[in-house]
Amino acid sequence: MARHIAFLVFPGFQLLDLSGPLAAFQVATLRTSTPEAPAYTWEVFAEQGGLVMSSCGVPISCGSIPPDIPTHIDTLIVSGGTGAWEARNSAVLRAFIAAAPQFARRVASVCNGALMLANAGLLDGRRATTHWRVGPQLQREHPRARVDSDRIFVHDGQIWTSAGVTTGIDLALAMIEEDYGGEAARTTARDMVVYHRRPGGQSQFSTLLEMEPASDRIQLALRHARENLRENLSVERLAEVACLSPRQFSRSFLVETGATPAKAVERLRAEAARPRIEEGVEPIEAIARDVGFSDPERMRRAFVRVFGQPPQSLRRSSRAPDSGLIRRVR
Repeated sequence: MARHIAFLVFPGFQLLDLSGPLAAFQVATLRTSTPEAPAYTWEVFAEQGGLVMSSCGVPISCGSIPPDIPTHIDTLIVSGGTGAWEARNSAVLRAFIAAAPQFARRVASVCNGALMLANAGLLDGRRATTHWRVGPQLQREHPRARVDSDRIFVHDGQIWTSAGVTTGIDLALAMIEEDYGGEAARTTARDMVVYHRRPGGQSQFSTLLEMEPASDRIQLALRHARENLRENLSVERLAEVACLSPRQFSRSFLVETGATPAKAVERLRAEAARPRIEEGVEPIEAIARDVGFSDPERMRRAFVRVFGQPPQSLRRSSRAPDSGLIRRVR
């Protein structure tokens, strides 16, 4: 029997919050089912129905909120977008979302759609995430929610939340894996040309994005480091890539990024190791070697400095039922 996915949108919704997850469910249906037994069916609806304008000016044809309890809905996904600030105050939408756990197996949000779940009382006492820009406001307005703004998605019981825009795809792939297994999710990810489900605990940030060096030479050195983590990434080697003297390179790197080359390389290696640690498949020693740490103890110290806890703790927490990783349900 097909699992029916219902997407809730509103004027000013973010188009990718809808199209990203929807594409994942569509590809999964094309690749893992037959016309007689589709994996998923779906619909998009809004408070009033009809044409609903997205934040980028593209309208979507929607149905209206069902007047009766919609027992056919397996999963409700609430989109985010600039219009969420106003839509969250709708008494009709708030009542519908509040009732969703009674008729849907899963209730989810993308980006600041988490505000709408919170306004409906669904995040009280639960772990949740949202776009990192919205996280502080969500926590401030809803202190009973346990907001973790540095996670890609969080799965806490019946409620799923994801961070900004593209993470809705990660959320959908995680749901596909829960519903139909890892191979279905991997097939879907390959067809979509995306990474096979980044772990929910992966940071929304990256060192390369945070640093934003101004000069091409420092950018080139950072790119080289990211693509060659297993190699010797000493100051001398990175300076050679940047065509600068070691002293000039170190000074310029610190001025442009706010970090020393050694600290930047350590964080890049830790970021590369974290999703593999959380997946829980490979030995920690093998991961340490593969990302360029000379031994597990060096990686352990780096993880404590960068993430505030050692790799073993991250691996244990990623296996917890509410960690955002998968518990397969058939």
